[in-house]
Amino acid sequence: MAELTLGTGEARFADIIWENEPITASQLVKNSENELKWKKTTSYTVLKRLCEKGIFQNVNGVVTSLISKKEFFSLQSEKFVEETFGGSLPAFVAAFTSRKSLSAKEVKELRELIDKYGEE
Repeated sequence: MAELTLGTGEARFADIIWENEPITASQLVKNSENELKWKKTTSYTVLKRLCEKGIFQNVNGVVTSLISKKEFFSLQSEKFVEETFGGSLPAFVAAFTSRKSLSAKEVKELRELIDKYGEE
């Protein structure tokens, strides 16, 4: 699988797919033309690139995802924490909270996550 990154235009295009899948390639081109003001060739070029990255597939003119949007962003988050904080989630949370306070609701949600995964 190629590097799983998306530029701004690719991310907007990917959202069209994730929000409408399964979607025919021709409908995807129409949606891209309407929402992104892209020409047909641009849509097919970007679709091919995202298929080569292993994020989507185009089988017989029907485009579907190989990984969900949630999974994609989970992988991006893991990569960020790994590259920036040596894989340390506590170091990430410490850096994050040094500039932004957590709400009581966020603290509660984090405690619930820790409790849930601490039991496994």
